[in-house]
Amino acid sequence: MAPVLRAIFGYCFLILIVRIAGRRPGKQMTPFELVLIFFIGGCTLTAMVGDDRSLTNAVIQIVSIALTHLVIIWAKGRSAVFGRIVDGTPLVLMDHGKWHTETMNRMRIQGNDVIAMARDQGFAALDRIEYAILERNGEISIIPKSQE
Repeated sequence: MAPVLRAIFGYCFLILIVRIAGRRPGKQMTPFELVLIFFIGGCTLTAMVGDDRSLTNAVIQIVSIALTHLVIIWAKGRSAVFGRIVDGTPLVLMDHGKWHTETMNRMRIQGNDVIAMARDQGFAALDRIEYAILERNGEISIIPKSQE
């Protein structure tokens, strides 16, 4: 019965902490936020099935991680440079029909990935695209050419 109670407590406690730490839609999650979620989940799992089954230790670890997350969010709001370090910046993959191959190679993105995203957004041909931008959350934004 104790493992069941630890699991229920862990689940409810994680929901509370995630609500306090903040939320964004899944597609808008940054790598930083994904690490937070997996790390907190790992701490909870360790408290449920690991050698140290102390709820006190699990609570202290999870609260510490959540507070660290809040401090980092606060620091990102105070310093644009720190925000760019933590979350990264958008990167241009295509500019006026010209591929930025160095950026694409560094990010391990192929032209086919950009073309597939363009098709998903309703663009049948690359000549209708002004920019393709790799956003901080990993999505590729397609900016159409202006209709002049």
